[in-house]
Amino acid sequence: MTEDGATENGVTQDRVVGSWVHVHEEDSGDEMVFRPADSNLPPARGRMGFELREDGTFAEAGLGARDVPEEAAGSWALDGQTITLSEGAAQGVPREMDVVSVEPDRLVVRVRREVG
Repeated sequence: MTEDGATENGVTQDRVVGSWVHVHEEDSGDEMVFRPADSNLPPARGRMGFELREDGTFAEAGLGARDVPEEAAGSWALDGQTITLSEGAAQGVPREMDVVSVEPDRLVVRVRREVG
């Protein structure tokens, strides 16, 4: 970590806080790409998104049973470069994500998979 608390790839709480929307068409391999919710994105069915708030809470939107939109809220934490979310929407964003890179207009994460 650097003196300002950032990891080597620049991950800090201040840089990941915000409203993010999954842009599946920019995904590659095991990496998921998110853009700010106010980005001018092409229409896409069932985009999931989440908001990480400064107070440690989050809100998310995803598709639930029968493709009905579902919203959920909980808490989140940043440990090194890993974002961990408490339980949320059934088809929402992953519960643990390693931040690959973060810029004001783009958040790239790798979903942490359980081994076993």
